[in-house]
Amino acid sequence: MTVTGRPPVRFDGAAVHFGARTLWRDLTFEVERAEFLAVLGPNGSGKTTLLKVLLGQQPLSAGTVEVAGSPPRRGSRHIGYIPQQRAFDPDLPVRARDLVRFGLDGHRAGLLGGRSARSKVDAALAAVGATSFADAPIGTCSGGEQQRLRVAQALLGDPDLLLCDEPLLSLDPGQTHAVTALIDSRRRQGTTVVFVTHEINPILAYVDRVLYLVGGRWSIGDPSGVLTSETLTGLYGVPVEVLRVGERIVVVGPEEGAGSGGHHHHPPAEVGG
Repeated sequence: MTVTGRPPVRFDGAAVHFGARTLWRDLTFEVERAEFLAVLGPNGSGKTTLLKVLLGQQPLSAGTVEVAGSPPRRGSRHIGYIPQQRAFDPDLPVRARDLVRFGLDGHRAGLLGGRSARSKVDAALAAVGATSFADAPIGTCSGGEQQRLRVAQALLGDPDLLLCDEPLLSLDPGQTHAVTALIDSRRRQGTTVVFVTHEINPILAYVDRVLYLVGGRWSIGDPSGVLTSETLTGLYGVPVEVLRVGERIVVVGPEEGAGSGGHHHHPPAEVGG
């Protein structure tokens, strides 16, 4: 993917409409190699849809999008994807290590039937702290354990572009730190990261830029420029206050007390609280 010299991700005048509803429009930006981009915004703002566009699963309504200079396509071996958490059937006869191994290319999985495949899977399991439950049925693993396995699966193929859709859900603080550090380690090795999240604080130290989506509008830039009262007030169209409490960022609406971290019909505390 990186051999083309093109940006890993490029949107130009992009829009997605569902009937009369516009998720976002005129979206124009590039993501550079080894950049860590956080995608923020309230529920329904089109964060997951943006990832589906990059995966070739959702067409644009207008504009263009490129992944390393080419239109997105399904099943690209250059892309690793961590989907939103969904529980597995408790009776599913698949072990944790089997789920991770699905991250190998389908046509190569059969060829790597011996030590090569097992060593890759074992290393990926160890990297996310999943060795102790590697042979457990996937349906018996906790939500946090399953999420760590999804991270291991996504990283197994050494992707050039890693798309993350709320990858920290169900993880405790220790697991959150370990998984985030692992993703950033891959980023420092050259992998580009597009990271959808409702809570930026756990990844704030790693983020290069923020893309904030809301109500069809958007803003992109470094966190200190986007996560401000002025910028978010402009995006939401109502007064929004951004507070910095130590190293944390908290966003509150006009009827919420400072630091409440509560939710309201105005912007919920997607980036703090």
